[in-house]
Amino acid sequence: MSRVKSKSEDDPMTTSTEGARTAVPLDGPLARFRTAAYVTGVGLLGLCFVMVLRYAFGNATPSAVYSPIHGVLYMIYLVLTIDLAIKARWSIKGTVLVLLAGCVPFVSFLVERRVTHKVKAGEKL
Repeated sequence: MSRVKSKSEDDPMTTSTEGARTAVPLDGPLARFRTAAYVTGVGLLGLCFVMVLRYAFGNATPSAVYSPIHGVLYMIYLVLTIDLAIKARWSIKGTVLVLLAGCVPFVSFLVERRVTHKVKAGEKL
């Protein structure tokens, strides 16, 4: 007896729940998350740079200008990560760890790659 696969079984960029009739496409939320993770990672490196200027060279002006910008970028990262986490049905622990990844220099780049591979493979965090 042959079993016919549904579209959600063939497409790793969708997820569905038991008994649900429609699958949630994850390519849009994943693309937004990837962009936010990259921007947050670059922004965090920029923040490290202006902090060196502030504390090593006594120039507080770049830090005063850039810190609020970085704060807004991080808040956008938080919202887009939570959006993807809800749609991909991540665990709370996995979601919190991905959210914290935006706080450590270079880690957001590594976590973005890991999240992308897991979401494309249809795995949960």
